[in-house]
Amino acid sequence: MSSAYLLLSHGSRDRRPEIAMQQLAKLVCHKLPKNYNSSNSEHLVGIAALEMSPQPLHEQIQQFAKSAFGDTGAGLRRRGLSQNENRLKIVPLFLLPGVHVMTDIPIEVALAQQAVGQDMIIDLQPYLGSHPNLEKLLSKQIAAIKAETWILLAHGSRRPGSQETVSAMAASLGAVAAYWSVPPSLESQVKELVAAGYREIAILPYFLFAGGITDAIAASIEELKLQFSAVNFQLAQPLGASAELAELIWDLTDR
Repeated sequence: MSSAYLLLSHGSRDRRPEIAMQQLAKLVCHKLPKNYNSSNSEHLVGIAALEMSPQPLHEQIQQFAKSAFGDTGAGLRRRGLSQNENRLKIVPLFLLPGVHVMTDIPIEVALAQQAVGQDMIIDLQPYLGSHPNLEKLLSKQIAAIKAETWILLAHGSRRPGSQETVSAMAASLGAVAAYWSVPPSLESQVKELVAAGYREIAILPYFLFAGGITDAIAASIEELKLQFSAVNFQLAQPLGASAELAELIWDLTDR
């Protein structure tokens, strides 16, 4: 059985996340078993976006499958291979179990599976935020900055229960949770920490890559500096494309 891997992100009008996704795909490509055909390996790890793409996700999946496996239908039968010899593993690089992870992506994957029929198996892997070792990557970023207290700032979701994973992650890191799109906000959490006497506050953006939202977070922190002039604010970097992150993604493909 031959496998290919599609890394799925939300998508953005900003070019930086797409560039970072391409870098991450190359890092994941290095994880391929040595017996893979090296001349074709770059076609076995691809990227796709749920939104901000000219094509809907199910069409992106089909297009990638074609580039990875070629003609999966009649071609397989001509070569005497049985159906389901090819497997496409899709890894959602999302940090929260929101509507996209729990509803939108499974629908698109089902549409793609329906389109390709029995010529390949499309496996939807666990989303990135579910990996237990993600905390270690965040801990490394926290260790690099000295502060009295931390805020873990995630995007947030209106899906009931989706914030619980962020709250648990924040607690394990010794931080408090805040959200960009839903309460509690960054400003409200800062006000509570300042009222409690903290004067050194660091913010860790719980996002994959730098982009429009992280720029907006940086601008918001500049406003907080004016509002709380006695407080020293520090802003850490989002996860970014790294060998460590690629290792977590590769691990998810075996689940």
